[in-house]
Amino acid sequence: MLRGVDLRIPPGEFLAIMGPSGSGKSTLLHLIAGLDRPDSGTLTVGAQDVSALSDRGMAELRNESIGIVFQAFHLLDHLTVVENVALPAFFGRQATSTAARHQRATEVLDRVGLGGLEDSHPDRLSGGQRQRVAIARSLYHRPALLLADEPTGNLDTVTGIEVLDLFRQLNEEDGTAFVIVTHEQRVCDHADRTVHLQDGTVRAS
Repeated sequence: MLRGVDLRIPPGEFLAIMGPSGSGKSTLLHLIAGLDRPDSGTLTVGAQDVSALSDRGMAELRNESIGIVFQAFHLLDHLTVVENVALPAFFGRQATSTAARHQRATEVLDRVGLGGLEDSHPDRLSGGQRQRVAIARSLYHRPALLLADEPTGNLDTVTGIEVLDLFRQLNEEDGTAFVIVTHEQRVCDHADRTVHLQDGTVRAS
């Protein structure tokens, strides 16, 4: 349960949320993403009070304005890399052609350093490459906010640092705001600000 959380994230900020297991980190991230709903209070993303949105409205906002990167990647092994990255297009309000989806997916794959692997399948890639595919998918709709839940948790130290450097590059070049849940100090070292959660309450920032 989260109590008394007043968390303001300026546009373009790189924010780390740190705390022990059970402190409410992932719950807070899921609330921002609209995957969970608050029991009380107001939750605003941009100028939108997301706590007042319908499930459909929240799904549309999440698909078009919020990118999400999970620790477990959540890729579909029966689809190619480019097909995985283009998945958000199928949930958008505007229909797009196969060629347009492929072009946009290829652009973001190039952006994360995976150009040339479009036709590969995720089960043939390394952990770091799969995380980059997940990042590319989250960037498909050019989100203003990107949420990441323990994005380096399944990666070795070197690959984890490479992913964090990529996040920082995207943050600085695109002005995308990042909110990263973590228990690792190396993530906080890349952030503009760190918020500490303990027992569902912000303790310091």
